[in-house]
Amino acid sequence: MSSNLASKLRVGTKKAHTMAENVGFVKCFLKGVVEKNSYRKLVGNFYFIYSAMEEEMEKHQNHPIVSKIKFIELNRKQTLEEDLSYYYGFNWREQVQLSPAGEAYVQRIREISATEPELLIAHSYTRYLGDLSGGQILKGIAQTAMNLTEGGTAFYEFADITDEKAFKAKYRQALDELPIDEATADRIVEEANAAFGMNMKMFKELEGNLIKAIGIMLYNSLTRKRSRGSTELATAE
Repeated sequence: MSSNLASKLRVGTKKAHTMAENVGFVKCFLKGVVEKNSYRKLVGNFYFIYSAMEEEMEKHQNHPIVSKIKFIELNRKQTLEEDLSYYYGFNWREQVQLSPAGEAYVQRIREISATEPELLIAHSYTRYLGDLSGGQILKGIAQTAMNLTEGGTAFYEFADITDEKAFKAKYRQALDELPIDEATADRIVEEANAAFGMNMKMFKELEGNLIKAIGIMLYNSLTRKRSRGSTELATAE
């Protein structure tokens, strides 16, 4: 018997997915406007979020539903540690901290793990399938925008997954084969939409940093131009 959960999640989160892509921070990212300080703060939030998600899923490794969607090759904690070391240095643990939106996200993961662990599937789907899909595009954008040549994008690299397309098909099949009823499927879709909302709140927190950084860059650019103009006038005189 199939729950058709993969299709329900795809259709049921389509609007939320589109809304997330239209948040200012994400729109700038997709256009190649990526500011390193804002990006590393996002990576810091992700570290705590993925750590929480992976710890809670590990607790339920024998759960009749959660266990069916637990793939260790998806785990991101170690790759996020690599990226944080790249952006902050060896003492990154002393520097990274959760933002308010990131903290609410982590608390939600801990809460549902204690009360309705099957809802962890919604968070797994939202994050991991996104990382395997659009995340691969974001990797290239980040490398170009921040002039990354060695390191900084380990988060997007799945060393243990050789065929991303085949793995996503396997993951969706696992979703469809979950032993759940209609009501549970609906709750998982609802939680996935909530997860998109939590991601959007994190992105919106970063917009202020990004706008400030862009403003400083524009100001410095204008100042340099004016300075060059003044020098040219002085030379001409």
